[in-house]
Amino acid sequence: MTRLLVVDDQVLIRAGLAALATAAPGFEVVGQAATGEEAVDLAAALRPDVILMDIRLPGISGITALEYILAQAVDPKPKIVMLTVFDLDEYVYAALRAGASGFLLKDTPPERLLAAVTLIADGEMLFAPTVTRRLIETFAPQPTEPRQHPASLTELTARETDVLHLVGQGLTNEQIAQHLVVSTATVKTHLNRVMSKLGLISRAQAVVIAYESGLVVPGQHAHHTPWASGASPVTSEPGP
Repeated sequence: MTRLLVVDDQVLIRAGLAALATAAPGFEVVGQAATGEEAVDLAAALRPDVILMDIRLPGISGITALEYILAQAVDPKPKIVMLTVFDLDEYVYAALRAGASGFLLKDTPPERLLAAVTLIADGEMLFAPTVTRRLIETFAPQPTEPRQHPASLTELTARETDVLHLVGQGLTNEQIAQHLVVSTATVKTHLNRVMSKLGLISRAQAVVIAYESGLVVPGQHAHHTPWASGASPVTSEPGP
């Protein structure tokens, strides 16, 4: 059972999302919040598995609320999915850098939204169906800009670096396993070590690090990746 907290200042959207999840098998809506402050308090009290949160909230923003929630959360930390009306949004990129597990557009069809929450709860990465690699390639440093190489990146083994590189290109664990000819369990082990060594909270943060460090270059894509074809883990679309 995936325990869900819904955060949106618009009561109709908030109630609609809660009703949708409540009616679906495998979900339990444990709380609703209208502000970032309420979200921080409820996240600490209720310890949901997944939080659906509007990126733009009255009072403290969704990004600030996300930072507070993740900073005070005990393991396992909640997976936070940001809701937005804009697909290419610098606020979304900032949220991914801060530890959001993904984001969805507010007009995402109900069945895709539920599939997305399930995917996030299982530890995969998610972007809204109309968004592919364009977001990170738009806001990540360009090749002509100085690259910031985290010192901890040098602590990764060669295989861990391979995994981070492929995660940065948008591959799922299953696709990485096929690419490296290893088991999915082995990929998860390597990825967990990468996340631990780099101090990362979400898979999306790993993608951001892969781009910002120069490990993945905009326009560089692996075979059979969701982003390479313009697809998301939930649905597909024509490439940009």
